[in-house]
Amino acid sequence: MPWKAQNVMSLKHEFVLLARQEGANRRELCRRFEISPQTAYKWLQRFAQEGAEGLQERSRRPASSPALSSAGVESAVIALRRQHPAWGGRKISRRLLDLGQAQVAPSTVTSILHRHGLITAQASQAATPWTRFERSEPNALWQADFKGHFETAQGRCLPLTVIDDHSRFNLALHACAKATTEVVQAQMERVFSRYGLPVQINFDNGAPWGSPKAPGQLSELGVWLIRLGVVVSHSRPYHPQTNGKDERFHRSLDVEVLQGRSFESLAKVQAALDHWRQVYNHERPHEALQMATPITRYRPSARRLPGRLGSPEYASRDEVRTVGCNGELRFGNGRYKVTNALRGHKVAIRPRPNQDGLFDVFFAHHRCLTIDLRQPDNF
Repeated sequence: MPWKAQNVMSLKHEFVLLARQEGANRRELCRRFEISPQTAYKWLQRFAQEGAEGLQERSRRPASSPALSSAGVESAVIALRRQHPAWGGRKISRRLLDLGQAQVAPSTVTSILHRHGLITAQASQAATPWTRFERSEPNALWQADFKGHFETAQGRCLPLTVIDDHSRFNLALHACAKATTEVVQAQMERVFSRYGLPVQINFDNGAPWGSPKAPGQLSELGVWLIRLGVVVSHSRPYHPQTNGKDERFHRSLDVEVLQGRSFESLAKVQAALDHWRQVYNHERPHEALQMATPITRYRPSARRLPGRLGSPEYASRDEVRTVGCNGELRFGNGRYKVTNALRGHKVAIRPRPNQDGLFDVFFAHHRCLTIDLRQPDNF
């Protein structure tokens, strides 16, 4: 996957931070980022000696200014706020500390912002925290969705976003012209090639993830993911909070990047998204992470994207059937609708222990539906 010129510095930084994590498989990371071990060693050595500045093509002035005066501290706070208008006192305080410039209390930062008229009611509303659960490790669950579309001079844009539940690390942020299976699968393949496979991905019930008319029913994209060994789940209908971290990411994206702006083309949108993704993953302190950045909590998955898809294997006790061309499954005296996406695929009909007349239909590890022979067929 060739690196875009505008992304080279951010990808260098991302590689180095991932490679420095305890237990990191540096050879595997080199393969996924498509660089040589010699290049990786050079980057790691420069980063160890000079920090992020060592990854530049030429030397830059140091980012730290330990002897800032009070006026300098105030200027640094104002500069960060103007650079990131949606950041509040806690984020700016932590970012100044990370840059080695000054240790300023969040309350002091807030006072400076108020004094210069840089806190608005809109910014305060955007900082309202959400309450949510969290998986215990990276790649246990990813959340994916399209942010609501908007118009550019070139046409419609739908940003595709993928977030790791544990670390809030953004794995994909792509300006798409269409929300089709082909577009999403191509982007997912790029993500899987670089970061590996997650255990589970959660979507809403809209296309191309699922079916609004039949919530939870598999789509072609879901079938592909299941064949890769990924658990596919869907949010409860009309409950976007089930994908709450991605929804919260969308809110930050809107406030910090898209709000009040117009774009000439998808390429211009992508350039803005690429820049903000670097800020979000590497610089922006995250309150849900105790003001750490997402990159510090993320590590790539050990599960690699396979070169070819295999067919599901079922137990000898299962009754294996092929789904018909219209998504229909025949069993007993009934006909049952599974999903058109599984036409031609083999599924397993498995009796429920100690429950006569009840059978679960599985495609690989995914339970598609339950058949109750005590009731009329549901086709």
